[in-house]
Amino acid sequence: MKIWSDSFQDGTPIPGEFAFCVIDPSSHVKLSGNRNPHLAWGDVPEQTRSFALICHDVDVPSKADDLFKDDREIPATLPRVDFYHWVLIDIPASQRAIEAASFSKEVTPRGKNGPAAPNGTRQGINDYTGWFANDHDMNGDYFGYDGPCPPWNDSILHRYVFTLYALDFDRVPVEGKFSGPDVLKAIEGHVLAQARISGTFTLNPRLA
Repeated sequence: MKIWSDSFQDGTPIPGEFAFCVIDPSSHVKLSGNRNPHLAWGDVPEQTRSFALICHDVDVPSKADDLFKDDREIPATLPRVDFYHWVLIDIPASQRAIEAASFSKEVTPRGKNGPAAPNGTRQGINDYTGWFANDHDMNGDYFGYDGPCPPWNDSILHRYVFTLYALDFDRVPVEGKFSGPDVLKAIEGHVLAQARISGTFTLNPRLA
């Protein structure tokens, strides 16, 4: 199985229109278009009954000690953890593409509704749900896609991995406010094939 995008090439920077935030010289960052990128795939196993798509950032700082400090950067040596940006399941077996902005096209304070999504699909909550939990203006359940917004003082480019899974069942057995790890656990033993594409993003002017 293979996957590609008309929005960015594998291993290259993700354009700002697909990010949650972009660089602002006066205030470090500002909100951006937050559009989901285009994705397409092929060479699908004949037995495929549905697809699942997960996007996650593999380079999130494991500790918050140095976040958003003007006098320092987050060191590259700091261990990194995953941050889930999109969890989309029950994609029909006949589908071969997701159009840009078909699931997200702006930043929605307090999150987007879910889990029901277009074309009979379902979306889980992404990790902005936890990130904004204590923010009076932004807290809520963030279903679906919300794009890159790495710390503006991080010393490394962040990598965003979109992984498509071809599955041997029609409906992933998760309910309610499910997460990326919930889906990964539920599809164990049911993955016929998988393909991934990744892009990079930064809000650090030194790296941009």
